[in-house]
Amino acid sequence: MEKKETKMQIPKIKLDDLFSTQEQRDNAKLEKIVDIKIDCIDDFPNHPFKIIDNEEMEQMKESIADNGVLIPALVRPKPDGRYEMISGHRRKFASQLALKETMPCIVRELSDDEAIIIMVDSNMQREEILPSEKAFAYKMKLDAMKHQGVSFGQVVRKWESTDDIGKDNEDSGRQVRRYIRLTKLIPELLDKVDTKEIAFNPAVELSYLTEEEQYALLDCIEYNDATPSHAQAIVMKKLSQEGSLNEEKIDDILSQEKPNQIPKMKFSEERIRSVLPKNVENDKIEDFVVKAIEYYSKHLRQKDMGAR
Repeated sequence: MEKKETKMQIPKIKLDDLFSTQEQRDNAKLEKIVDIKIDCIDDFPNHPFKIIDNEEMEQMKESIADNGVLIPALVRPKPDGRYEMISGHRRKFASQLALKETMPCIVRELSDDEAIIIMVDSNMQREEILPSEKAFAYKMKLDAMKHQGVSFGQVVRKWESTDDIGKDNEDSGRQVRRYIRLTKLIPELLDKVDTKEIAFNPAVELSYLTEEEQYALLDCIEYNDATPSHAQAIVMKKLSQEGSLNEEKIDDILSQEKPNQIPKMKFSEERIRSVLPKNVENDKIEDFVVKAIEYYSKHLRQKDMGAR
C-alpha cells in the first residue's frame, strides 16, 4: 500500500520581517505625525461640510503662514499610494492659500464606515454649521452606523441610531431625522434654507414634495417674492400626498397674506416697461421709476400750492 505524501504548508513571510525585530514591526504600526505633500491628499468623497473663503479663512491662512499647521490633520492611506483627508479640509485649504507644499498629518488605517463616523464627528465640533451640512452629515453617519450593525450581525433600529447621533450633538433622535429629511430638497431650495430665506420647520414639510413640485414651488417663490410659512408648507405637503398639488395651487397658497406680513406692492412688468424709455436698462428700472415718481410728486405739490 502506497503512503501518501503530506505536503507542509509553509507560511508566506515578508522579506522585511526576516530582517526586522518584533519591536521594529510594532513601531511601524504606531501612528506618527508626518509631513505629507498637500497635492497627495484627496478630499473625502461627498464631504458634506462647505469650505468657505471668508474672513475666518483669511485669519487661518495668516496663522498658518506665520506658524504652520499647529493641529495635525487626520488622513488614511489609499491603495494607490495617495491619502484621503478625514479631518482637516479647512486647514488644507488655508495651507494652500498660504502657499505651503506640505502639512502635518496623522496617518491612520480606517475602514470606510469608521472614516465617515470620525469625519462627521470631528467637523460637528465647529461653532457654525449650516442646515445642509448637518443634514448630509447626519445621513452619512446614520448609513455608516447601520452598515456597521449589519457587518457585525447586529440589528440596529433606525430610531436607536438617530438617538445615538443626537446625543453626541445635542439633538434629539427626532430632530436628527428631521435634518435628514432636508436631503430630499432640491439644491436650490436647500440653499434658501442655508441663507434663512426658508425656515427649518417649513423646509422639513416641503421635503415631502416631489422634485417636480419643488421646482414649481421655486418658480412661484421667485415670481411672488415670498417663501411659504410653516402652515402653508403643511398644506402643500397634504395636497402633494393627495396627488393634487400643481403650480397654480402653489401660487394661490403663496399669494395668501400671512399673519403679521407686511403687504408687498406688485406691478406688472409689461405695463411698466411699456411707458419707459427703451434705453433704460433692467437694473436701472427701479431708480428711474423712483425718480419719476419724485419728480411727479414735486410737480403735484407745486400745482397744489399755485391753486391756493
